[in-house]
Amino acid sequence: RGVPLLRMLETGISLAIAAVPEGLPAVATMTLALGMQRMARMRALVRRLPAVETLGSTTVICTDKTGTLTKNEMAAQMIALPPDRWINVGDDLKQKMIEEPDVALAVRIGALCNDARLETRDAGRVVIGDPTEGALLLAAEHAGLDVDRLHQEHPRLGEIPFDSRLMRMVTTHREPSGKAVSYVKGAPRAVLDRSDHMAGAGGIRPMDEAGRAAIRAANERMASQALRVLALAYRDLNEGEDPAQPPDGGLTFVGLVGMIDPLREEAKEAIAICRSAGIRTIMITGDQMATAKEISVQLGLHEDAEGRPQRTLHASDLDGLDEAGWSDAVRETSVFARVTPEHKLRIVEALQRQGQIVAMTGDGVNDSPALKKAEIGVAMGIMGTEVAKEAADMVITDDNFATIVKAVEQGRIIYANILKFIHFLFSCNFAEIVTVFVAIMVGWPLPLVPLQILWLNLVTDVFPALALAVEPAEPHTMRRPPRDPNEQLLSREFLSLVFWQGSVIAALTLLAYWIGLEWYGREEGNGLEHAQTLAFMTLALSQIFHSFNARSRTRSIFSRGTIWSNPWIWAAALVCFGLQTLVVTVPLLRKVLGTVVPTMQDFLLVTVCAVAPVAIVEVVKWFWRRAHRDAAEAV
Repeated sequence: RGVPLLRMLETGISLAIAAVPEGLPAVATMTLALGMQRMARMRALVRRLPAVETLGSTTVICTDKTGTLTKNEMAAQMIALPPDRWINVGDDLKQKMIEEPDVALAVRIGALCNDARLETRDAGRVVIGDPTEGALLLAAEHAGLDVDRLHQEHPRLGEIPFDSRLMRMVTTHREPSGKAVSYVKGAPRAVLDRSDHMAGAGGIRPMDEAGRAAIRAANERMASQALRVLALAYRDLNEGEDPAQPPDGGLTFVGLVGMIDPLREEAKEAIAICRSAGIRTIMITGDQMATAKEISVQLGLHEDAEGRPQRTLHASDLDGLDEAGWSDAVRETSVFARVTPEHKLRIVEALQRQGQIVAMTGDGVNDSPALKKAEIGVAMGIMGTEVAKEAADMVITDDNFATIVKAVEQGRIIYANILKFIHFLFSCNFAEIVTVFVAIMVGWPLPLVPLQILWLNLVTDVFPALALAVEPAEPHTMRRPPRDPNEQLLSREFLSLVFWQGSVIAALTLLAYWIGLEWYGREEGNGLEHAQTLAFMTLALSQIFHSFNARSRTRSIFSRGTIWSNPWIWAAALVCFGLQTLVVTVPLLRKVLGTVVPTMQDFLLVTVCAVAPVAIVEVVKWFWRRAHRDAAEAV
């Protein structure tokens, strides 16, 4: 063809650069970083960058109940004393303590077998420590007890801290009379199994089956009202017993305390959003079965999206299960009660064997294996330990389930935006390659000089791509199923989209170039430079307009709430238009890039050819929407 070797070498290198979207890693990293920043403003701190994208493919969220689905603001509601006496923790509690010694004993046990404390601040009395224990202290103060003085008069001699396996806490105190007494609080079953006597209005009497049945019935009644129930008991130590080693059995059962932890107002709505997004929510709680069942009904977890009932399983149902048993257990269960951290790990593993992408919450040291095993480990920022936070991929600073759902939504938005700017970059780069390749094949002079190709990569590629990276959420973001993590990023459908849209841009660029050759000739100098300027301007402006096409594969750019929803893309377009204008008006830039000043006729031709891809894509989108009226909107 008579083209100098050096010119062809420069063109080949430029096309190689154009074929590889070198801005892609930078834009992708910036998109993930901006996503982390947005999540931080929503109280979700992402500790590992890849987790931002993984959130978008989450299929199951396993969440703790207390503090995550509830407000973690425990308040004692009622006290049940054997065999069938009920005391409301209200205005009459103080009088009941005076009249009934066993009521006073129950309140005293709750206050002494306790590691929390109360402080006075501007907002009133504030609980420092576990909210459940704080609720017992507040009830004691409400009944007229001076908690600090109570601890001074009953110094602690020994203790067994609460353990998730033992399900109870024991402290031993020196009474004012000089004797040592162990006070116990814990799960009703754990305390009742170790009690051989019970206190009542008539004094202490042996525990019999009728008494046990009455206590179990009272426990079920409280639990069915979504109350967290604690049992209270004590034992007098015999002479010679070591007070530093509290006893394990021989307890005298005193009563039950029912406490309410109000659900977060936004929790039920967040679970409904998950259901519409195709995400299962599994509640994992230390509460007993009856309490967990009632809370699941209040949250809408008792049935799936199709209305099929979901199971509630107790930890005892999980012990001894083999791999097949665990798979069956997690398939139709929405609530796990009385579970241990070890059970959490097994739940994650069973779900992952079924191909699920699991987000698991946790706050304790023992939760760290489950947090590490899950694709997204979520630690609680308020109640969580440092060990849990280190093991997690994300920390929720407000311990709120709704924040996790917002983070998942952001993950979906970020992945969708990554696809949008990849769509834009690949179709633009493909258009550049096709333009030069076809021109060479038909025997035309090169339509673009190497520096013009590099300019397109630096200017009209990068700025719109950055704007697409901050596209706001589309209305259907949380109304479609999770993305298949095994799905190819560059699928056949995606590549065909890039191919035909890039080909349209290339065809119109070649049309403008051909017209320029016909108008101004093919001779080296002003004629060829004029035609190349038309091709260069058409390709640049059509890519700018194409960035609006890339905002959605199916929705019109003129639809309500879309065209003005991203001001950054308008800013990017204005910057690119301004720079492109400078290229053909500033003498120094014209000399470097080999352009000429276009005439009004040239500007009209360039405008028509640059805007045409938008019109063509809009028509194709209209036909797609017409053919898929009943289908959900795509990305």
